[in-house]
Amino acid sequence: MASKQTQPHFTCNLEATPKPFTPHWSHTVGSGHAPLALRADWQAQLRQSHHELGFRHVRFHGLLSDDMGTLICHKNELLYSFFNADQIVDFLLDIGMKPFMELSFMPTTLASGDKRVFNYAANVTPPADYGQWATLIRKLVRHWVDRYGLEEVQQWYFEVWNEPNLNSFWTGSQADYFKLYRYTVEAIKGIDPDLRVGGPATAKNEWIDAFVNYCEQHDTPADFITTHHYPTDAFGAEGDNTEEQLAKSHRSVLREQAVQAQQQAQGRPLYYTEWNSSSNPRDPLHDYPYAAAFIVKTNLEAIGLVKGYSFWTFSDIFAENYFPSQPFHGGFGLLNLYGIPKPTYRAYQLLHELGDELLEVQGAHATVDAWATHRPDRSTVLLTNFALPHHPIATEQVHLELTRAQVPQSIQIVRIDEDHANPRRLWEEMGKPNYLNAEQVAQLQQASELHHEPLTVEYRAGKVQLKVTMPPQAVAAVILK
Repeated sequence: MASKQTQPHFTCNLEATPKPFTPHWSHTVGSGHAPLALRADWQAQLRQSHHELGFRHVRFHGLLSDDMGTLICHKNELLYSFFNADQIVDFLLDIGMKPFMELSFMPTTLASGDKRVFNYAANVTPPADYGQWATLIRKLVRHWVDRYGLEEVQQWYFEVWNEPNLNSFWTGSQADYFKLYRYTVEAIKGIDPDLRVGGPATAKNEWIDAFVNYCEQHDTPADFITTHHYPTDAFGAEGDNTEEQLAKSHRSVLREQAVQAQQQAQGRPLYYTEWNSSSNPRDPLHDYPYAAAFIVKTNLEAIGLVKGYSFWTFSDIFAENYFPSQPFHGGFGLLNLYGIPKPTYRAYQLLHELGDELLEVQGAHATVDAWATHRPDRSTVLLTNFALPHHPIATEQVHLELTRAQVPQSIQIVRIDEDHANPRRLWEEMGKPNYLNAEQVAQLQQASELHHEPLTVEYRAGKVQLKVTMPPQAVAAVILK
């Protein structure tokens, strides 16, 4: 890369041989709590996200928790009921998606203790009897193989637990988790060795080395590695991350962590099954163009490092602490409660339209980044002007010089910033109503839309010259057809 310049200047030969890549951002997307998947509005939003953004798998917590009824004890008898779980899977398969199945949390009847998390009281203690846990997993997965066929279930992913390195989610030790993993993988592989199982599903990129070493030393399969990260992970107490803490971080911290995690995975596929711009479930920045710029930059920086990058979450229909009602409350989702796309949703829409061929871009800048991609009908230069909170950032005039033998049929620009695809601003201008009527929803939907605008360029001697104004925390896609 060239040395940093005062004014952003990037060059790219659009006729160079591109490098194929896999769009890892569409592999999986996160949700909240499994019973939410039985709601009609949740299903409508996931159907839309799959259709417009290309997500292929969905992951959620609590499939085994008591409110799913998967295993309960009634009159001293263990009762297995997979009906609710089947309803979720039936829906996913019906719309062309598949589960990334997080196996959590502990059914009360199997639990060794009573510590719980979230308002749905998920039990986070190890099983009192690991053999009974294995029986539950074996019965459940065998049922799915019988119901959906082995070839179908072989396409799913089974992830053991959620964030066992945090006391909030696992009261046992690391050794206890490894034991849980071993019992789980043996139960599943006993049905068919080609069923995919992985872990350690940790927060903060932790335990990967230890998990891989354990699996190798105990001849325990691990088909893939999963972990989570947020740019606020390194600061404060668990669950106490604040915007100010981001001032201590830097803008490519997640890429650096992914590089290290990939090395620790020792050749196993790496999936991040949770990530976002912060782990705060009520962070106003989740609703602003800031988060869109963060998403584009983070996803594109992870090309070649991860097999899947599951954003947490696709919807604000989410109830870990309580079910919100305010239309824009800083929730994790790409869509708000009313199904209005946030800037983050539009960021994924731009990513989904990129194709799967990457071109080399020359140039560097302190806050502006550029990537160029190609597909048969177009080339796209995707720009971000991004900095973490409390880091310097300003409006920049970006100069692009693109080599191309022929004049493009058309050149358009699509923007996400304070003035584009930003429905929260209109909601604020409405007076921040706590509940929306149909007319307001329609107005906010319109304010969220992406617009393709013509771009003035110069073309001489086989080069396209153009300038793009990039405000702070912005995304712009320059599309050459």
